[in-house]
Amino acid sequence: MLAIVGAVIPVSVAVSARAEDTARETVRGAAAGAAEQPAVTLLAFGDSLTQGYGLEQGDGLVPQLQSWLAAHGAGAVDIVNGGVSGDTTTGGLARIDWSLTPDIDAMMVILGGNDLLRGTDPAVTGANLDGILDAGQAKGLPMMLVGMQATANFGAGFKAEFDALYPDLAARYDTVFVPSFYAPLTGGSDDPVQMRNLLQADGIHPNRDGVSKIVATLGPAVLELLDRVEAP
Repeated sequence: MLAIVGAVIPVSVAVSARAEDTARETVRGAAAGAAEQPAVTLLAFGDSLTQGYGLEQGDGLVPQLQSWLAAHGAGAVDIVNGGVSGDTTTGGLARIDWSLTPDIDAMMVILGGNDLLRGTDPAVTGANLDGILDAGQAKGLPMMLVGMQATANFGAGFKAEFDALYPDLAARYDTVFVPSFYAPLTGGSDDPVQMRNLLQADGIHPNRDGVSKIVATLGPAVLELLDRVEAP
């Protein structure tokens, strides 16, 4: 059993691995009138939460975020869907070098949920995330880190160590930081019924409406990230 819903409710994850040749799906989009400007290429690097598991085309995190950015005047932005279902931070570290192609201008990292599924030592998760962010820093990329949080059933010590990873790494690498991927789904309460209405039947992956709420929180942070990209 895995509990990763922003310290709100325990959930279980069962995600299937996905072939690497489908891991990088580029979703193209730009604000009206910005076609003549060079597009900023943003890598969304993560697992099934990024990939859009269980959702119709257009309803996942990447296409909804693409639309949100266009509606909020972000200009020309190409988001590369670097989400792989079932991926852990270990898997992410193994593929980060070839994922950071020369066209990438910025990176958003959303990983760690499947580490919780496996009960991975937080020290291992932290070292892997550190390696991923170090690779981005070596390329001179502005970066954004989105946190995961363990629930109390992991034990107080595990939870404290895991939850501290993300703010510590965000400070170390001076990333834009969103503390919890799932926090937008709670609505400021601990009502599990409200949470279930925004999740798919598996109790872990957000549905279309859940993704919309998450994007509304991630969007302003992504705008901040894009502001850090140097003009060509």
